Amino acid sequence: MVEEKMGGCWSQTKDQFDNLEKHTQWGIDFVEKYTKFVKERSEIELNYARQIRNLSKKYQPKKKEEDENKYTWCRAFHSTLNELNDYAGQHEVIAENMTSQIIAELSRYTQELKTERKTHFHDGRKAQQQVEASWKQLEACKRKFERDCKEADRAQQYFEKLDADINVTKADVEKARQQAQMRHQMASDSKSEYSSYLQKFNQEQNEHYYTIIPSIFQKIQVMEEKRIDRVGDSLKTFAEVDRQILPIIGKCLDGITQAAESIESKTDSSQVIESYKSGFEPPGDVEFEDYGQAMKRTVSETSLTNSRSDIKSERSSKSKSKTLWPFIKKNKLSLKLGSNPEDFSNLPPEQRRKKLQAKIDDINKDIQKEMDQRDALTKMKEVYVKNPQMGDPTSVDPRLAEIAQNIEKLQAEAQKFEGWLAEVEGRMPVKSDLQRRTSALYETQNSTPPTNNNCAQDRESSPDGSYTDEQSSEVQTKAQPEPPEFDEFDDADEEILSTIGTCKALYPFEGHNEGTISVTEGELLYVIEEDKGDGWTRVRRNEEEEGYVPTSYVEVFLDSNAKELFSWRRVYLSEDS
Repeated sequence: MVEEKMGGCWSQTKDQFDNLEKHTQWGIDFVEKYTKFVKERSEIELNYARQIRNLSKKYQPKKKEEDENKYTWCRAFHSTLNELNDYAGQHEVIAENMTSQIIAELSRYTQELKTERKTHFHDGRKAQQQVEASWKQLEACKRKFERDCKEADRAQQYFEKLDADINVTKADVEKARQQAQMRHQMASDSKSEYSSYLQKFNQEQNEHYYTIIPSIFQKIQVMEEKRIDRVGDSLKTFAEVDRQILPIIGKCLDGITQAAESIESKTDSSQVIESYKSGFEPPGDVEFEDYGQAMKRTVSETSLTNSRSDIKSERSSKSKSKTLWPFIKKNKLSLKLGSNPEDFSNLPPEQRRKKLQAKIDDINKDIQKEMDQRDALTKMKEVYVKNPQMGDPTSVDPRLAEIAQNIEKLQAEAQKFEGWLAEVEGRMPVKSDLQRRTSALYETQNSTPPTNNNCAQDRESSPDGSYTDEQSSEVQTKAQPEPPEFDEFDDADEEILSTIGTCKALYPFEGHNEGTISVTEGELLYVIEEDKGDGWTRVRRNEEEEGYVPTSYVEVFLDSNAKELFSWRRVYLSEDS
């Protein structure tokens, strides 16, 4: 009845202590084996991610291959490499999550499980040893009772034998009777002791098998069920770790697909044409060379010799003059690494024009940058002149002189490349033309008039795209006209500054001085010029109202790229200090 009430309890296996001990140990071994399995899977993910990253890095474009980015199929491949790098990162996430969520947790739980199992089975062994000790003591009492009973029977038989023998004295019979009584008393005491200990043993045995062992086995059962549940949770986590990164991996694969769909063959073909068109005119028709005219002459010894020499010289002169440009061998010196001339004369006209134009654009950017720095320093100098306590105006002069020299050098270099560009475009540069090109961009109060650079006039283009050093007579006889006067830039209005951010007025300000503007508390304005260190910020309310307000009166919110325009100030302040 008791076992029926226990149902699925491990107490029904109260006589299988050793088997349960082996089973629980096997369960712990399984947890350790599963932990090792997940650890090896994590290492595989890390190695895979490392190999994918190395593969992506290996095929990343080198600096010398940066021109590949102009083709859509190259950009698509580079995007694929970037997405593949992100794909590898997700496998690293798998390894990290498995290590933190499964391996670390199971390793800690295994140690706790071993400790708990050791405690439970130690209590079980202790209870089992106690029952075995009681059993041994019961067996000892039983053997003693058996021995005393046998001794009592022998003493009784000996007394009866003497009592029946008439030859035995009465004293011997009395002695035998007393001995038999003593043996019977000892047997009776042993019986009482055996009966008492037997009752005690049965009570301890019942308590052992129905109370102590079931309680211990119940704890072991709970421990084992927790272990099984933990294994199940780990298996779920094992799947969830993979499932969590599937959306991101899907995005990576979608990125690769989008990169593949962005490939445009027509655009790439047009880019090839744009990159490699030379600008040469196709050659004209090849003239017919009549070698049969020599046959009409009168054949003689002298005329034959002369005609042969004439024909030979005529052939050589014609062959030299009729060489077609597609078959001309390029100058070997111009093909050596690091021997490209400054004017890109080793390139075909169209490619040379693009290189020269790109160089001019870079120079113009540098000029504009220098001019921005000069304007900012000039304004800061004016502030120092008005407010001497803010700084020494003369401290800015060295830097202004240096910037003026840099602008002059850059303008001369730009004029030089403008001359080469004009040569490629089929016209020779004149002073007025160059002035028209450059005056609108970097005409300054400290700039010097551009000087003529005739190095571009000392070159003559050849059909193969390289240039010789022979002087062109047409260029030498061409007179340089006087530059006309241009007034279109003298009276030009000041360029309207673009906004670089916004600001909010913290306090009201009455702009009574010239150049200032009045604001009210909480008013929102556009920032068109940041504080240069003089404590004033230039703001704009609308297209007609703008001026300076104290910087401490407003809270400025600059655009992300606006601060780069004012990085000069930190440089100059550090130089002054």
